[in-house]
Amino acid sequence: MWRRSLPDPFFTGPGLNRADALRAHPDRIAALALHPEARLLAWDSGAPALDEDGRLRWGAVEGNPPLFLGLDREVPHFSSLPAGDVAIDSRAHFGLLGQLDVADAPIFAAALSLANWHRRHGFCSVCGQPTQPNRGAWSRACASCGAEHYPRVDPVVIMLAEHDGRLLLGRQPIYPARRFSALAGFVEPGETIETAVARELHEEAGIAVRDVTYLASQPWPFPSSLMIGAFCIADSDALTIDHDELDDARWFTRAEVEAALCGDPAAPFLAPPRFAIARTLLDRWVAGLERVAA
Repeated sequence: MWRRSLPDPFFTGPGLNRADALRAHPDRIAALALHPEARLLAWDSGAPALDEDGRLRWGAVEGNPPLFLGLDREVPHFSSLPAGDVAIDSRAHFGLLGQLDVADAPIFAAALSLANWHRRHGFCSVCGQPTQPNRGAWSRACASCGAEHYPRVDPVVIMLAEHDGRLLLGRQPIYPARRFSALAGFVEPGETIETAVARELHEEAGIAVRDVTYLASQPWPFPSSLMIGAFCIADSDALTIDHDELDDARWFTRAEVEAALCGDPAAPFLAPPRFAIARTLLDRWVAGLERVAA
């Protein structure tokens, strides 16, 4: 456990009561759609729509919307499944995420991830026939072969490597000027989180690491990942950068990282935005990852 209490990663939090037990009862979900206070999520430009205060926009339910998001106390919340493209690339929606209220972020993430999944999985992976939303649209069913398909989440490790009090950060070609962030990569089949952390850091930066420790996680709905934050110790600060993956990678002192987090224009790099788990990890590292016995 960690001695200090800091803000949780963006997109985390209670959100709605997902009421999983109701998903197996389409008649009960249909009845909830008739609730006088039932709400339907609005969409705009391929993403859940926000009002001027950064809160999700909701309207009255008409008909029987396919996606049952859950309950806020006793009030049912639903969403349509937008036709056409939904938000896949987070870069195109950074402005939107910068406005999104933290209280609504978990609902935004769930709705967008599910919309992405439905758009990409309209056909059965077993027999190739069309599938239909099922269980309140938390799965898809194939009438042809009887297979039922559930949304998948892709695990991604994102890690801080430290050596002699300095932190390794890198920048990708797609980043804005001066932006540095934690290194990250997908967990591959047959890997543990610890193995994925060590492999990614060796592949991208040429370092060997040890003592991998879990820090925090974050759902990332572009299109549907689970970011798994970790911390580790590097055996050496000698870097061999894979320039197919990174433009640059450098070691930064705690003072330099703190200056970037504070928005100091003299800081040596630009910190990740508040909605990225990398920002949370950097905040925690600056505060001090002082482990105590559980």
